[in-house]
Amino acid sequence: MKRISFLIINFSFLILFAGCGVFKNYERPDDISVEGIYGTAAIGDSLGLGDLSWREVFTDPQLQAIIERGLAQNANMRQADLRIQEAQNNLRAAKLAFFPSISLTPQGTISGVWDPYNRSEYKGVMGGGATKTYAVPIAANWQIDCFGQLRNAKKGSEVAVENMKTVRQAVQTAVVANIANLYYTLCMLDEQLRIAEETRDNWQKNLDVTKLLMDAGQSNKAAVASTEANYWSICTSVIELEDNIELIEGTLANLIGETPHHIGRATLESFQLPSVCTTGVPISILSRRPDVKQAELALASAFYGKNQAKASFFPSLNISASGQYTNSLGNLVVNPGGIIAALVGSLTQPIFAQGKIRAAYKNAVAEQEVAKIGFQQKVLDAGLEVSTAMADISVARAKQDLIANQVRSLTEAVEATEALMKNSNQVTYLNVLTAQSSLLNAQLSEVSNQYAIISGIIDLYQALGGGAK
Repeated sequence: MKRISFLIINFSFLILFAGCGVFKNYERPDDISVEGIYGTAAIGDSLGLGDLSWREVFTDPQLQAIIERGLAQNANMRQADLRIQEAQNNLRAAKLAFFPSISLTPQGTISGVWDPYNRSEYKGVMGGGATKTYAVPIAANWQIDCFGQLRNAKKGSEVAVENMKTVRQAVQTAVVANIANLYYTLCMLDEQLRIAEETRDNWQKNLDVTKLLMDAGQSNKAAVASTEANYWSICTSVIELEDNIELIEGTLANLIGETPHHIGRATLESFQLPSVCTTGVPISILSRRPDVKQAELALASAFYGKNQAKASFFPSLNISASGQYTNSLGNLVVNPGGIIAALVGSLTQPIFAQGKIRAAYKNAVAEQEVAKIGFQQKVLDAGLEVSTAMADISVARAKQDLIANQVRSLTEAVEATEALMKNSNQVTYLNVLTAQSSLLNAQLSEVSNQYAIISGIIDLYQALGGGAK
């Protein structure tokens, strides 16, 4: 008897020792590296652009009002909020799984024999009336979480809630960045439209002057036709820009959950650079960027899924209790009734399950490794996006002064060409038109490059995980 008790105790300790691993909490693997993920991009101090709230980055009051409306009305944002509620409901259910389940099923029966003809000779046989029986049973079932099955399920639900919050963070970051991009796209188009309209008006005057010169014998039909062709081309550009502005306004209105309408806005030059425009330390991207956080949460979920699969190898302990108040005891009906109660404990240890438990565990281990690889790759992808955005900003800033010099030189060229045409016969009006066309293209490029700097900063802000607060 002592030997049997000793074996039972040893077996219990063996089970507990083997099952202790299923109670571990997730920890980030040490071999997930962020070193060098920004490539050659300069790394700032601990505070980076992504640490700023979107109100600190986008200080334009009109843009702030649009972003606030978008965050309140955007369909994806509203759906994300509801998904969080669903995940929280599942988490509450997972927490309540540690308590017993209780059910109450009252029931009653009326039975008897009834003679439809009311024959007196059969009354004694048929009986004197109906028999009434009732029972008020209550049952409880309680699974004891000896080996972490319920705990790991709860941890998985906690990860799911955090994942839904991260999804919302990703949606908010995208909404803020998209609204800002569309807003400044409109500012860019406004500036390009202004330049195109001014150029169109100037070309209208040029066309009138060219016709007068032709009438005076100082120009020819070819010059007039060339001027007209350029004038109609610029008129076409004006119409295209107006159409693009209307389309972008409709896209922006749709993004913030409104019908198409005019969007009030400032100018492109009113954009103010953020107080901080550095990347911050690479490790911060793990906790700040939504898709990276989602990848790590997927790894955490796989970790607890593996623990759940491991717990399936160990016994499950269930305690069931039932009781009922009834007047039906055996074959007799008695009043008042009596109470019947029962308590059952069961321990189920899997022995042979056709390899399903082992296969499930191996699959869970593989899924954890898949999630880990995905996490590391997502870190690399995030680093590439940051370095690309930094490079785009650097290139646009390097081009800024060069294009400004080009515009200044072409402006001087137009003025000099016009002066030469008025004071000498060294140049023709066609030379003036060519210089003006080159100036127009340079001015439009300058505006596009200004937008490229702003767009690059927005992309960097999003790549660093900004916009979620």
